Order: sequence, then C-alpha cells, then structure tokens
Amino acid sequence: MLQDHAKLVSFFSECHELIGRKRLQKMIYILKKCHFPFSERYQFHFYGPYSEELTLRVQELINLGFLEEEKEKKSGYYQYRYSITDEGQKFLTHYNIEMPNMDQWIEKMKGMSSRFLELIATMLYFDNRPKEEIEEKVLSVKKKQNYTREELERAWAFIEEMNVKH
Repeated sequence: MLQDHAKLVSFFSECHELIGRKRLQKMIYILKKCHFPFSERYQFHFYGPYSEELTLRVQELINLGFLEEEKEKKSGYYQYRYSITDEGQKFLTHYNIEMPNMDQWIEKMKGMSSRFLELIATMLYFDNRPKEEIEEKVLSVKKKQNYTREELERAWAFIEEMNVKH
C-alpha cells in the first residue's frame, strides 16, 4: 500500500538532505524519465513538469514523521530543506524496495542549479519530438529564463549521460 511512499523515502535516504521544492520536483521527474520506478504523474506547469501527487506524498511523509521539512526565510522568499528522520529509516526496513542505485545521479543533480534542472526536466517533458523541436519549444515556453546555447548543450550532454532516449 505504501510502496510509492517507500520509494520516495528511499530517495531521501540516498539524498541525505535536499534543499528546495522545485529541485525536488525536477529531480524526481528526471529520475522517472530515466526509468527509475517513481509513479507520480506530472503535467506541465509554470516551472516545468510538476506533480501534485509528489507534493501530497511528501506532505504525508512529513505528517507521518518520516521526513523533516525546515522552512528557512531567505531574502524575499522561503526555502524548504528536507531530510529523512530516524522513523523514516525504520520505515524503509519494513519494505523490500527494489530501487536501482540513484547515488551517482542524485549527487550530480544536487550540484546543479534549480534553473538548470528546470531546463533538463522541460527538455525531457517534450522528448517525443525531434531534438531541434525540443529546443525550439523549450526556448519558447521558457523565454524568460534566457537559456543559452551552451546551457542547452550541457543539458543534452547530461541527458545522454543518463542514457535517456529522445
């Protein structure tokens, strides 16, 4: 029943700590597109792919005491910091989750800006199109982000490294 919750707790266990709601949304989406077994459904939103299911599941995990969420005031906005609790670690022992190792990808993505993760996730959202059309679509729907040719090339390199077909 709580298999999908356990998969998220497993993600947070490998993450140790994650800063930012947008970063969380994009990282799970990118991992899902790379065939990691996350089941949350996504639709296109202001900041790229967004899952209401993921938001609700994370809130449930916080309410159950498996995740901790710290709200930090930054200059003009709030930032959210997530970490797994001892109860969350105990919860994982009750589930035999077959999750591929995500460490390498989590560490790489934690080193990227949320803006860059948004670019990658948006490119993957339109992955049913040819490469040139994906770039045109991204530059159109994300016009305000002013992504550069270099950023697009770095995003393609990461997508290729993760072995995602486009």
